[in-house]
Amino acid sequence: MTEHSPPSYHYGVIARAIALIEAEGHDLPLSVLAARLGMSEAHFQRLFSQWVGVSPKRYQQYLSLTLARRLLAERARLPEVTETVGLSTPSRLHDLFIRWEAMTPGEYARAGEGLTLRWGWFDSPFGPVIAMATDRGLCGMGFAAEMGPEAAFDDLARRWPKARLTQAQAEIAPWVEAALGQTGPAPLHLIGAPFQIKVWEALLSIPSGHVTTYADIATAIGNPRAVRAVGTAVGRNPISLLIPCHRALRRDGALGGYHWGLGVKRALLAHEAARLEASAG
Repeated sequence: MTEHSPPSYHYGVIARAIALIEAEGHDLPLSVLAARLGMSEAHFQRLFSQWVGVSPKRYQQYLSLTLARRLLAERARLPEVTETVGLSTPSRLHDLFIRWEAMTPGEYARAGEGLTLRWGWFDSPFGPVIAMATDRGLCGMGFAAEMGPEAAFDDLARRWPKARLTQAQAEIAPWVEAALGQTGPAPLHLIGAPFQIKVWEALLSIPSGHVTTYADIATAIGNPRAVRAVGTAVGRNPISLLIPCHRALRRDGALGGYHWGLGVKRALLAHEAARLEASAG
Protein backbone atom coordinates (compact mmCIF):
# COMPACT_ATOMS: atom_id res chain seq x y z
CA MET A 1 0.00 0.00 0.00
CA THR A 2 2.85 2.33 0.63
CA GLU A 3 5.06 1.73 -2.40
CA HIS A 4 6.92 4.91 -3.12
CA SER A 5 9.32 6.45 -5.55
CA PRO A 6 13.07 6.08 -4.89
CA PRO A 7 14.60 8.68 -2.58
CA SER A 8 15.68 11.84 -4.36
CA TYR A 9 19.23 11.55 -5.60
CA HIS A 10 19.77 15.18 -4.73
CA TYR A 11 18.56 14.71 -1.18
CA GLY A 12 20.72 11.61 -0.82
CA VAL A 13 23.82 13.61 -1.73
CA ILE A 14 22.83 16.44 0.60
CA ALA A 15 22.10 14.06 3.47
CA ARG A 16 25.45 12.32 3.08
CA ALA A 17 27.25 15.65 2.84
CA ILE A 18 25.51 16.87 5.99
CA ALA A 19 26.59 13.76 7.85
CA LEU A 20 30.20 14.23 6.74
CA ILE A 21 30.25 17.93 7.57
CA GLU A 22 28.76 17.42 11.01
CA ALA A 23 31.08 14.54 11.79
CA GLU A 24 34.29 16.11 10.52
CA GLY A 25 33.80 19.87 10.68
CA HIS A 26 32.63 22.60 8.38
CA ASP A 27 35.83 23.33 6.46
CA LEU A 28 36.17 20.24 4.31
CA PRO A 29 37.80 21.16 0.98
CA LEU A 30 35.70 20.59 -2.11
CA SER A 31 38.13 17.93 -3.33
CA VAL A 32 37.85 15.93 -0.11
CA LEU A 33 34.09 16.25 0.14
CA ALA A 34 33.56 15.25 -3.50
CA ALA A 35 35.91 12.26 -3.17
CA ARG A 36 34.17 11.05 -0.02
CA LEU A 37 30.87 11.19 -1.91
CA GLY A 38 32.34 9.29 -4.86
CA MET A 39 32.01 12.16 -7.34
CA SER A 40 34.22 14.41 -9.36
CA GLU A 41 34.64 17.93 -8.06
CA ALA A 42 32.89 19.35 -11.12
CA HIS A 43 29.87 17.07 -10.81
CA PHE A 44 29.53 17.65 -7.08
CA GLN A 45 29.85 21.43 -7.51
CA ARG A 46 27.27 21.42 -10.32
CA LEU A 47 24.82 19.31 -8.32
CA PHE A 48 25.06 21.63 -5.35
CA SER A 49 24.66 24.72 -7.49
CA GLN A 50 21.57 23.30 -9.15
CA TRP A 51 20.01 22.30 -5.85
CA VAL A 52 20.74 25.24 -3.57
CA GLY A 53 22.05 28.05 -5.72
CA VAL A 54 25.33 28.59 -3.86
CA SER A 55 28.68 26.83 -3.73
CA PRO A 56 29.30 23.81 -1.48
CA LYS A 57 31.69 25.93 0.60
CA ARG A 58 29.04 28.57 1.22
CA TYR A 59 26.46 25.91 1.93
CA GLN A 60 28.74 24.32 4.53
CA GLN A 61 28.65 27.57 6.44
CA TYR A 62 24.86 27.39 6.58
CA LEU A 63 25.02 23.83 7.82
CA SER A 64 27.21 24.79 10.75
CA LEU A 65 25.97 24.19 14.27
CA THR A 66 25.60 27.95 14.71
CA LEU A 67 23.02 28.26 11.92
CA ALA A 68 20.02 28.41 14.23
CA ARG A 69 21.57 31.06 16.47
CA ARG A 70 22.63 33.11 13.46
CA LEU A 71 19.14 33.00 12.00
CA LEU A 72 17.64 34.01 15.33
CA ALA A 73 20.01 36.95 15.58
CA GLU A 74 19.66 38.13 12.00
CA ARG A 75 16.34 36.90 10.65
CA ALA A 76 13.96 36.35 13.53
CA ARG A 77 10.46 37.63 12.89
CA LEU A 78 7.41 37.83 15.11
CA PRO A 79 4.48 36.30 13.26
CA GLU A 80 2.15 39.24 13.83
CA VAL A 81 4.78 41.64 12.46
CA THR A 82 5.66 39.67 9.37
CA GLU A 83 2.25 38.78 8.02
CA THR A 84 2.39 41.67 5.58
CA VAL A 85 6.15 41.50 5.12
CA GLY A 86 5.95 37.85 4.21
CA LEU A 87 3.36 38.46 1.56
CA SER A 88 5.60 41.06 -0.06
CA THR A 89 8.83 39.05 -0.11
CA PRO A 90 10.17 37.37 -3.26
CA SER A 91 9.27 34.01 -1.71
CA ARG A 92 6.29 32.43 -3.37
CA LEU A 93 5.27 30.49 -0.31
CA HIS A 94 2.80 33.09 0.84
CA ASP A 95 1.13 33.22 -2.54
CA LEU A 96 0.07 29.65 -1.85
CA PHE A 97 -1.31 30.28 1.59
CA ILE A 98 -4.05 32.64 0.49
CA ARG A 99 -6.12 29.57 -0.26
CA TRP A 100 -6.49 27.52 2.89
CA GLU A 101 -9.29 26.56 5.19
CA ALA A 102 -9.73 24.65 8.42
CA MET A 103 -12.29 21.95 8.97
CA THR A 104 -15.37 22.95 10.91
CA PRO A 105 -15.65 21.67 14.51
CA GLY A 106 -18.21 19.15 13.29
CA GLU A 107 -15.92 17.85 10.57
CA TYR A 108 -13.09 17.64 13.07
CA ALA A 109 -15.23 15.64 15.48
CA ARG A 110 -16.19 13.17 12.74
CA ALA A 111 -12.48 12.36 12.19
CA GLY A 112 -12.84 12.21 8.43
CA GLU A 113 -15.98 10.11 8.30
CA GLY A 114 -17.56 10.43 4.86
CA LEU A 115 -14.39 11.87 3.32
CA THR A 116 -12.22 10.25 0.66
CA LEU A 117 -8.51 10.96 0.97
CA ARG A 118 -6.44 10.57 -2.17
CA TRP A 119 -2.78 9.85 -1.57
CA GLY A 120 0.46 9.34 -3.42
CA TRP A 121 4.24 9.39 -3.15
CA PHE A 122 6.31 12.16 -4.68
CA ASP A 123 9.98 13.01 -4.97
CA SER A 124 11.45 16.16 -3.44
CA PRO A 125 14.90 17.62 -2.78
CA PHE A 126 14.49 16.40 0.81
CA GLY A 127 13.58 12.83 0.01
CA PRO A 128 10.28 11.00 -0.63
CA VAL A 129 7.11 12.88 0.32
CA ILE A 130 3.78 11.27 1.19
CA ALA A 131 0.86 13.54 0.34
CA MET A 132 -2.85 13.25 1.07
CA ALA A 133 -5.73 15.44 -0.08
CA THR A 134 -9.46 15.89 0.27
CA ASP A 135 -11.57 17.36 -2.52
CA ARG A 136 -10.82 20.81 -1.06
CA GLY A 137 -7.05 20.65 -0.84
CA LEU A 138 -3.94 19.06 0.62
CA CYS A 139 -4.55 17.77 4.13
CA GLY A 140 -1.24 16.05 4.77
CA MET A 141 2.34 16.11 3.54
CA GLY A 142 5.27 14.45 5.27
CA PHE A 143 8.90 13.57 4.66
CA ALA A 144 9.91 9.91 4.82
CA ALA A 145 13.69 10.14 4.44
CA GLU A 146 14.38 9.68 8.14
CA MET A 147 11.28 8.08 9.66
CA GLY A 148 10.69 5.65 6.78
CA PRO A 149 7.79 5.27 4.34
CA GLU A 150 5.56 3.04 6.46
CA ALA A 151 5.78 5.30 9.51
CA ALA A 152 5.25 8.47 7.46
CA PHE A 153 2.20 7.02 5.73
CA ASP A 154 0.68 5.75 8.97
CA ASP A 155 1.40 9.05 10.71
CA LEU A 156 -0.80 10.95 8.27
CA ALA A 157 -3.44 8.27 7.79
CA ARG A 158 -4.23 7.89 11.48
CA ARG A 159 -5.11 11.58 11.73
CA TRP A 160 -8.21 10.75 9.67
CA PRO A 161 -9.17 7.37 11.16
CA LYS A 162 -12.65 7.22 9.62
CA ALA A 163 -11.78 8.46 6.15
CA ARG A 164 -11.60 6.28 3.07
CA LEU A 165 -8.09 6.15 1.59
CA THR A 166 -7.46 5.64 -2.08
CA GLN A 167 -4.19 5.82 -4.00
CA ALA A 168 -4.58 8.51 -6.66
CA GLN A 169 -1.19 10.05 -7.27
CA ALA A 170 -2.07 11.53 -10.66
CA GLU A 171 -5.17 13.27 -9.30
CA ILE A 172 -3.36 15.18 -6.56
CA ALA A 173 -0.10 15.66 -8.45
CA PRO A 174 -0.87 19.23 -9.64
CA TRP A 175 -1.35 20.43 -6.04
CA VAL A 176 1.69 18.59 -4.73
CA GLU A 177 3.99 19.64 -7.55
CA ALA A 178 2.83 23.25 -7.17
CA ALA A 179 3.53 23.03 -3.45
CA LEU A 180 6.99 21.48 -3.83
CA GLY A 181 7.93 23.87 -6.61
CA GLN A 182 6.34 26.82 -4.77
CA THR A 183 4.48 27.83 -7.92
CA GLY A 184 0.89 27.67 -6.59
CA PRO A 185 -1.96 27.42 -6.28
CA ALA A 186 -1.87 24.69 -3.65
CA PRO A 187 -5.05 24.80 -1.55
CA LEU A 188 -4.80 23.40 1.97
CA HIS A 189 -7.54 21.70 3.98
CA LEU A 190 -6.43 21.48 7.61
CA ILE A 191 -7.69 19.25 10.38
CA GLY A 192 -6.87 20.34 13.91
CA ALA A 193 -8.20 21.69 17.18
CA PRO A 194 -8.75 25.48 17.33
CA PHE A 195 -5.51 26.10 19.26
CA GLN A 196 -3.52 24.08 16.74
CA ILE A 197 -5.05 26.00 13.85
CA LYS A 198 -4.02 29.31 15.47
CA VAL A 199 -0.43 28.09 15.80
CA TRP A 200 -0.32 26.85 12.22
CA GLU A 201 -1.75 30.15 11.00
CA ALA A 202 1.07 31.95 12.82
CA LEU A 203 3.63 29.67 11.17
CA LEU A 204 2.24 30.63 7.77
CA SER A 205 3.35 34.22 8.35
CA ILE A 206 7.08 33.42 8.68
CA PRO A 207 8.86 34.18 5.38
CA SER A 208 11.22 31.70 3.78
CA GLY A 209 14.76 32.13 5.07
CA HIS A 210 13.57 33.56 8.40
CA VAL A 211 12.77 31.96 11.75
CA THR A 212 10.91 32.59 14.98
CA THR A 213 10.75 30.97 18.42
CA TYR A 214 8.10 28.91 20.14
CA ALA A 215 7.85 31.65 22.77
CA ASP A 216 7.26 34.34 20.15
CA ILE A 217 4.52 32.28 18.53
CA ALA A 218 2.86 31.85 21.93
CA THR A 219 2.95 35.62 22.43
CA ALA A 220 1.69 36.30 18.91
CA ILE A 221 -1.41 34.15 19.38
CA GLY A 222 -2.21 35.73 22.75
CA ASN A 223 -1.01 32.88 25.00
CA PRO A 224 2.49 33.87 26.14
CA ARG A 225 2.63 31.14 28.79
CA ALA A 226 1.63 28.37 26.40
CA VAL A 227 5.11 27.73 25.01
CA ARG A 228 4.96 24.00 25.65
CA ALA A 229 1.52 23.73 24.08
CA VAL A 230 2.76 25.70 21.09
CA GLY A 231 5.63 23.25 20.69
CA THR A 232 3.18 20.36 20.73
CA ALA A 233 0.96 22.05 18.14
CA VAL A 234 3.97 22.77 15.93
CA GLY A 235 4.88 19.08 16.11
CA ARG A 236 1.34 18.12 15.08
CA ASN A 237 1.46 20.19 11.90
CA PRO A 238 0.07 17.89 9.18
CA ILE A 239 1.58 19.68 6.18
CA SER A 240 5.36 19.88 6.27
CA LEU A 241 7.19 22.53 4.24
CA LEU A 242 4.07 24.54 3.34
CA ILE A 243 3.16 25.18 6.97
CA PRO A 244 6.78 25.86 7.89
CA CYS A 245 7.16 24.34 11.34
CA HIS A 246 10.87 23.91 10.59
CA ARG A 247 11.21 27.69 11.06
CA ALA A 248 10.30 27.49 14.76
CA LEU A 249 13.33 27.30 17.07
CA ARG A 250 14.01 27.35 20.77
CA ARG A 251 14.82 30.71 22.31
CA ASP A 252 18.40 29.61 23.09
CA GLY A 253 19.04 28.91 19.41
CA ALA A 254 18.69 25.13 19.63
CA LEU A 255 16.83 23.56 16.73
CA GLY A 256 14.21 22.00 18.97
CA GLY A 257 12.36 19.02 17.61
CA TYR A 258 11.11 18.25 14.12
CA HIS A 259 8.50 15.63 13.50
CA TRP A 260 10.06 14.42 10.26
CA GLY A 261 13.68 14.32 11.51
CA LEU A 262 16.23 16.91 12.61
CA GLY A 263 18.42 16.23 9.59
CA VAL A 264 15.55 17.27 7.34
CA LYS A 265 14.93 20.38 9.48
CA ARG A 266 18.56 21.44 9.29
CA ALA A 267 18.62 20.89 5.53
CA LEU A 268 15.40 22.90 5.08
CA LEU A 269 16.75 25.84 7.09
CA ALA A 270 20.11 25.83 5.32
CA HIS A 271 18.45 25.51 1.93
CA GLU A 272 16.13 28.47 2.56
CA ALA A 273 18.79 30.66 4.16
CA ALA A 274 21.24 30.10 1.32
CA ARG A 275 18.58 30.73 -1.33
CA LEU A 276 17.51 33.95 0.36
CA GLU A 277 21.08 35.20 0.40
CA ALA A 278 21.64 34.14 -3.19
CA SER A 279 18.51 35.98 -4.37
CA ALA A 280 19.51 39.11 -2.46
CA GLY A 281 23.01 39.12 -3.86
